[in-house]
Amino acid sequence: MSYGHDYAMEPVYSDGFAADAALAERVAFIRRTYAHLFAAILAFVGLLTVFFTVAPIKNALVQLVVGSPWAFLGVFVAFLVVSFLADRWAQSDMSKPVQYLGLSLYTLAEAVIFVPLIWIAQRVGGDQIIPTAGFLTLLIFGGLTLAVFITKQDFSFLRTALVIGSLGALGLIVASLIFGFSLGIVFTVAMIVLLSGFILYDTSNVLHHYRTDQHVAASLALFASIATLFWWVIRLLMYLNSD
Repeated sequence: MSYGHDYAMEPVYSDGFAADAALAERVAFIRRTYAHLFAAILAFVGLLTVFFTVAPIKNALVQLVVGSPWAFLGVFVAFLVVSFLADRWAQSDMSKPVQYLGLSLYTLAEAVIFVPLIWIAQRVGGDQIIPTAGFLTLLIFGGLTLAVFITKQDFSFLRTALVIGSLGALGLIVASLIFGFSLGIVFTVAMIVLLSGFILYDTSNVLHHYRTDQHVAASLALFASIATLFWWVIRLLMYLNSD
């Protein structure tokens, strides 16, 4: 996935990764990975619904983040961290309970972070902006996933470009916070393109570079990419609706 992939070296995977497994085992791994991803998305939506339903929680989260430009950076850094963890877990024998804990905590953290953004977005673009952003995010993700599965292309060659793009984006975000300039719609579109590259990278890793017992780490990487893409799609629609 992702921003947080270990920059020092290419991942070193153990024997038994999905690309070399028997067809039935490989299919079972892919099904487990996307079942966990689907469960994480449902949990994310469920948590958001709860947070918006319980007014004290919603108000507290909105007041905590609204007006703080550092929340913008927080989402990016959270993505870096969870991507790094997913990559590390994919290269180690980290216990399944720890991996499930990581997936659960990240899903919860994303729901918390998204509450203020959605609250603002609905005031800028109305109640339809979030369903529209969700549809566009799933459309992008589905199209990219389908492209990888049809071509069976290994997109690991994108890694260097994604790392450079991530570091450049991080530098621009920090600079904007320090010097007070707006990154604008062009940066937002660039981030959507960057996240699309990560989805290609992560999806091809599911086919080529994960072991068949690493479905939790694989689903965590994919969920982090989708959630962050969703964030930037929402911001793009906010720009378009504010004109």
